[in-house]
Amino acid sequence: MWDALVEVVKNAYTAGLGEGTVPRPVIMPLVRGELVGLIWVRPLKVGEDALTGIAELANIAAAAGADEVVLAWETHDVATACELPIVGPAPCLNMVLATRDGHVLHQFPYSEQLLSRSPEGWASVAPDWRPAPAPQPGGELVPPIQAAVNFSFTPIELDHPDPFGVTVVLMEEDGYRISLTEAFAR
Repeated sequence: MWDALVEVVKNAYTAGLGEGTVPRPVIMPLVRGELVGLIWVRPLKVGEDALTGIAELANIAAAAGADEVVLAWETHDVATACELPIVGPAPCLNMVLATRDGHVLHQFPYSEQLLSRSPEGWASVAPDWRPAPAPQPGGELVPPIQAAVNFSFTPIELDHPDPFGVTVVLMEEDGYRISLTEAFAR
């Protein structure tokens, strides 16, 4: 499953960068080895809103009772949005695989090959994937990602017969893009 998720995220990054955008941070919760879906962070304002918005990705995982979560983000993009120093290689796709017992950070650095530039100055680039460093058990995570990991395994207490369904609806209303797998679709 891990290799398939890495491939999906790398393909999304290649497509997004080719269109001149970096894909937003995404969480992929798993329950008993089955993918719940992909949840992309809502549009963010720089600063506290970005910190909160990324941490709130955990709500779906918590509501689903996830055993594992995978989060993916771009180093520079999250550092800029959250007004944090850049930690680690940049540009770099980061993916963390986390359980209640800990996490492993995987980094996929790349260089950008310019494809074209729009009249407005937007660059369309292709990632040239560089050799990945060894996975880092317990590797340092930026604060909003660490918060998302921590909260993913904190049960959500909602007085409702369908806490997962309610969480999905509320997050969609807040602007999170949610794509559930068939097993978890409402």
